[in-house]
Amino acid sequence: MGTTQLETVPEPKYWHLKTVLSEALDSEFSVGEILPNERDLAARFGVARATLRQALEQLELEGRLQRRRGVGTTVAPPRVGVAVDPARHTWPGAAGDDWEPADAGSTDTVPAPVARLLEAEAGAPVHVVRRNRVTAGRPVAAELLYIPAAVVPGCAEIAAVSAPARARAVLDALAAHELEGQDRTVELGSASAEDAKALDRLPGAPVLVVTTRYVSGGRPAAVAVSTYRADTCRLTFGESEAVSLLAG
Repeated sequence: MGTTQLETVPEPKYWHLKTVLSEALDSEFSVGEILPNERDLAARFGVARATLRQALEQLELEGRLQRRRGVGTTVAPPRVGVAVDPARHTWPGAAGDDWEPADAGSTDTVPAPVARLLEAEAGAPVHVVRRNRVTAGRPVAAELLYIPAAVVPGCAEIAAVSAPARARAVLDALAAHELEGQDRTVELGSASAEDAKALDRLPGAPVLVVTTRYVSGGRPAAVAVSTYRADTCRLTFGESEAVSLLAG
């Protein structure tokens, strides 16, 4: 049986430039250092600014660079390992949870993917808890936790307390139920304006979106949409085996 010779695909110019830039980051720049502006970089490497932007975007996606408001493009620190472990996470807000409750409110409109996971009827009220996660002094994730009001019916009268206490009250009410199981998906996304503000990123920056559905009483009881910084996070799963996504 004969073999077929695959046609060699030329390496894109921006990809070669990304490799050259990566080597320059290792030898000429330190963590946190601001890169020269695009005009100067393009002139140095003899490429069009469009090609340069493609290479910089790829390096940002790989966690080598980060764009900072009012600062520019800087050399990123090494990624922080962030555990996403079902064995450690029972109900959100349980002992050992690394998330900080920020606020809670109610709505009768949720994103369609969340509504499908919750198996919620259109217009049914849902509590929304916002939480943040900080590791090594850096914001690494923001989360929206959606809980049908029917699951925690006693939380309608908590509007007068402080924002974190409001969130804690909803979490405590959720924890009163027996957790039967959870499932989780991970996908690459881009930061919304709200998440970008919480994560100190620019809108559209690459993020990892972890969606977790919690089940109690044979039905979905909550859905958490957790948005992690893709430039600084390395998500790990399991107690003994670490599975890295977009490893730096």
